[in-house]
Amino acid sequence: MNEINRNRRKWLSLGGIILGASLLPNSVLAAVSTPKPRILSFRNINTGDRLSAEFAGGVGFSAENLRKLDYLLRDKRTNQVHRMDSNLFSKFYKIQSLLGLRNTEIQIICGYRSPASNASMRRNSRGVASNSYHMRGQAIDFRIDGVSLASVRQAAENLNNGGVGYYPYSNFVHIDTGPVRTWRGS
Repeated sequence: MNEINRNRRKWLSLGGIILGASLLPNSVLAAVSTPKPRILSFRNINTGDRLSAEFAGGVGFSAENLRKLDYLLRDKRTNQVHRMDSNLFSKFYKIQSLLGLRNTEIQIICGYRSPASNASMRRNSRGVASNSYHMRGQAIDFRIDGVSLASVRQAAENLNNGGVGYYPYSNFVHIDTGPVRTWRGS
């Protein structure tokens, strides 16, 4: 077969593939283009509680898994459970993506903090805000084992949404769903 006929066959084959794909039902195309779920894994270093759950970009966690996360992120001092802002988990998904990670354990330092716990902490440390987003279920302090804290901070800042606090001496990054701002703590 000559070169022209070979090239013509390649182009005709490609055209056939494109035509065939355009005839597929939308439901098939949607299934193929739907983002694959990821597993987000958390460990609360204060309680030892762990949770690994399926998280799909654009969809998030199921209601059942959100309830489990609320419990995992409860106030370690009072055991109070509070609904956490689900946008925090979208931020974790995006941070892991920016870092090129999949299914890496996120170590939780602090999630929800009751007003009584916050007041007690504030008496002992000037670095605790009187109206902390932790008390609203809108903040989490965390780290990712095996990833430099500076890299985690940079990924969180690159999202350009919410607050990002960098605490290199205490070995955690704070993220919240409040206004965009950054700071460095101890």
